[in-house]
Order: sequence, then structure tokens, then C-alpha cells
Amino acid sequence: MLGVVIDDFAKEYLHSDLKGVRQTMLRKLDGLSEYAIRRPLTSTGTNLLGLVKHLAVAEARYFGEVFGRPFPEPVPRWDDLEQRGRDLWATEHETREEITSRYQRVCEHSDATIAALAIDAPGHVPWWPRPDVLLFNVLVHMLTETSRHAGHADILREQLDGAVEMDLEAMAKRGRDAAFWEARRAEIERAARAADPATAG
Repeated sequence: MLGVVIDDFAKEYLHSDLKGVRQTMLRKLDGLSEYAIRRPLTSTGTNLLGLVKHLAVAEARYFGEVFGRPFPEPVPRWDDLEQRGRDLWATEHETREEITSRYQRVCEHSDATIAALAIDAPGHVPWWPRPDVLLFNVLVHMLTETSRHAGHADILREQLDGAVEMDLEAMAKRGRDAAFWEARRAEIERAARAADPATAG
């Protein structure tokens, strides 16, 4: 009986965290222009809307075909080399609404799969070296994947307009306003330069 309680707790805990980080991903688009959410901000082209598009494809696969519950809309095949990487950016013809709505529909489909299956329900991930998995493995994987991309999104958003995922009002009450962060950045820059004699002078 204890094992069942722990399993239910683990499933609910992982699922709750996944739901929270999904919302973080969508909030990162709030208040930004079409250009800003699509703008490539790294040498490999990483951008905010592309991260959301990528996560929609990932969840559709992991909580869909892996458990024999395919998402009802077309998803690129995992072994289609022509499509590899195209889920990481949006074309000019794909709207923000299309991509975010699709992500929300995928998440609803994922939630239904998670609710319907036990934490030890078997699945098959043909692109993994050890393809036979449990729902537990996939929940951990998708929580990790989404959290990793939420971290990317935090940095991209801060680059775009300085917005950060924290309670700015509470931070300001503790004296952590724009001037505080500029001073902190300068302090870190000084420490970095001092640690490397090649930057002296």
C-alpha cells in the first residue's frame, strides 16, 4: 500500500512541476513584439517562440506515440532528418497564436495521458538507446527538458528587455532595483577581470 501512495505522490509531484514550468515558458512571450519572440539571440539561432514550438513537438511525441496515444494533429516523425531542427524556430507564416495554442492543446493531451496511466505504465521510445521506459521516466525527462528550456528562455528574455522571472516588487522593497543590478553586474565584471591577469590594464 505504501508503494502505491509513493507512486501517486511522485506522479502528482512531477506533473504539478511540469504544469508550472510550462506556464513559465508561455509567460516569457508576454509583452514582446513578433520580431522579439522570433529573434535569434545565440549563434545557433535560439529564440523564445522556437523553444515553445520545440516543446510542443517533444510533448506530443513523449506523451503521445511513446504510450500508443498519438496526438491527433500532425507531428514530424522523430526519424525525419529533413525536419530535424525545424521545430526550433517559427516561419513568417506561423503565428504566435498558432504555436502557443498548439502547445496548450499538446499539454492538454499530455495531461490526459498522465491522468490515464499509472506511474509504472510501460512505453517505448524508439530513439533512446534503452527504448523500454515507464511513465515515470518520461515525466522526469519532460520536466527536465522543459525546465532546461525555461532556463534558456529566462536568459533570452533578460537579454531582450531585462525582464526576469522573479517578484520585482518584492525585490525593489529590499533595495534590489535597476541600480542595484547594474552595480552587482559591475562587481561581477571586476571580479572576473581580477581573476584573469590577461585582462589587467
